Amino acid sequence: MKKPFFTTANGVLYAEDCLKVLRQLRTGVFDCVFADPPFNIGKDYKNGYNDNVSQTDYTEWCAEWIRECCRVVREGGAFFLYATPELAVQFAPILSEQLVFRHWIAVSMKGTFPRGNKLYPAHYALLYYTNGTPKTFNRLRLPIETCRHCGKEIRDYGGHRKKMNPEGVNLTDIWTDTSPNRHKKFKVRPGVNELKLLIPERAILISTEPEDLVLDPFGGGGSTYQAAEKHGRRWVGMELHDSKHIRNRLRETHSLSAGLTPQFDYEALFGNEDQQDAVLRGLKGKSLSVGTISHFSWTSGDSDPNGSEGIE
Repeated sequence: MKKPFFTTANGVLYAEDCLKVLRQLRTGVFDCVFADPPFNIGKDYKNGYNDNVSQTDYTEWCAEWIRECCRVVREGGAFFLYATPELAVQFAPILSEQLVFRHWIAVSMKGTFPRGNKLYPAHYALLYYTNGTPKTFNRLRLPIETCRHCGKEIRDYGGHRKKMNPEGVNLTDIWTDTSPNRHKKFKVRPGVNELKLLIPERAILISTEPEDLVLDPFGGGGSTYQAAEKHGRRWVGMELHDSKHIRNRLRETHSLSAGLTPQFDYEALFGNEDQQDAVLRGLKGKSLSVGTISHFSWTSGDSDPNGSEGIE
């Protein structure tokens, strides 16, 4: 396994193909997985990635990385998968092989332009699965909606407004305050629509506690890693094409953490015995228990994983 391309006090980023990294990870070590894969719709990512392969190849590839992601979710952990509805109905049976369905979260997309003989696709799907009963489920609340023009509250909540929690309304499985970052001033990668920070941020806040481990196999613009940094979660990420953009983003948003040695033993997450030679498995002996992996700390004698940051 190569050294990380970039590290922070909380995370490690590999400039590698996600499957190469996923296959080497131990089983059941992550508290939350968030994945926003390419959709094979011919999108131009401005980096040479081919988003238009045969449907058979795409389906087989997705099945492989989804199963690997399911494998590395710890007991009680969560897997959030962002996709178009058409893909979500294909992904759900694969997720259900190993995990338990929790929600199909409808993430609103703004616009109403015609789509031939189809209804306008006004939402994306955020599939939420867990490995058994969730170990963490934090209830999130949203501010009371107000009119952006007059400032008054939009709804009367059936006349029960005075009895409502002053911290806001409960988050539901329909998210109407989300959409891709389309304006250039909000983009990390020029010319590419990106996922808003709010989407992976909510997934992380719902399903994890501080110092829990988060995995995102498709770094993209780095939204998941920024959300993990913001809320004190530890993270592992992969991005084959746009690692430089992610590094620049984290240097800008979390300058005090960027470039530091991770404060957890990320190397202990690797060593999937199914990917090792049978003789080596016998020599290795018993593996570390899952419960201890996410809470190791680096000592002053550890090597600096940033030594290979310049390998691009």
